[in-house]
Amino acid sequence: MNKTIAITGASTGIGLATALLFAQKGWSVFAGTRNLKRERERHNIEGLEWLEMEVTDPVSLQKAFEQINDRTGGKLDVLFCNAGFGFLRTLGQASMDEIRNVFETNVFGVIHTIKAALPMLRESDKAHIMATSSVGGLVGQPFNEIYCSSKFALEGLLESLATYYKPLFNIDITLVEPGAIATNFNDTVFKQLGSTGGILDDEYKALIDRYVEQFTKRNTVPQTAESVAEVVFGLVNLEEKPLRIRTSEAADKFTAYKTEKDPTGLDGMLNVRKLHLGL
Repeated sequence: MNKTIAITGASTGIGLATALLFAQKGWSVFAGTRNLKRERERHNIEGLEWLEMEVTDPVSLQKAFEQINDRTGGKLDVLFCNAGFGFLRTLGQASMDEIRNVFETNVFGVIHTIKAALPMLRESDKAHIMATSSVGGLVGQPFNEIYCSSKFALEGLLESLATYYKPLFNIDITLVEPGAIATNFNDTVFKQLGSTGGILDDEYKALIDRYVEQFTKRNTVPQTAESVAEVVFGLVNLEEKPLRIRTSEAADKFTAYKTEKDPTGLDGMLNVRKLHLGL
């Protein structure tokens, strides 16, 4: 029987690229989306089955994994918790509803997904749970404190699960940590920002403008979603799965800013500030 993978947030970006690649490699792919009709029309290929998965709704996920169970006879080799979204707004600007929405998807969405899939994963001889984190789950960044804190929470969740899921259930755990990606992820972030008033003309504006300018200059050639999918495919075929994997050299270099001392010997987070703001 073909190996099976379930992917949340599979309609765009990393999720879509991963779903298409795994289907091409002969896997049975169950791809989660919130727009079932559209994705079935756009990507109707052998080995790829679209299912409705709203990660903020445990009932939706329960139904999806019941369908996967019926289709596969209870076999699920890999779960890829990929659904998530970014958020550019300071703590002082963001409403509590906006903050909760980020955590509902980026943290609770992963929790709901793992809980729904866990019975099938435990029945497998050897299974693997992956989640799309970010270098923002390792390094705090200006004006991204809501997003970064959600990814820090995700990192803590999966790191904790890894301490006992492998010896108890033979389930490997991996956090996939990209840097800047050439997908519509950033476009979505700025659209969301625009829909809630754009970059506000307040005390933060000058620095936010500077941050956006520095980010754009620094990421002129971001990593593609397809190259991240290749990393993910290589990862599931490793005999020994790492807890964390950065998906590019740029992501590795970025995380080093946190721990490297600056020329004066001061804390590495000063390097992060200089990188983002030039200050």
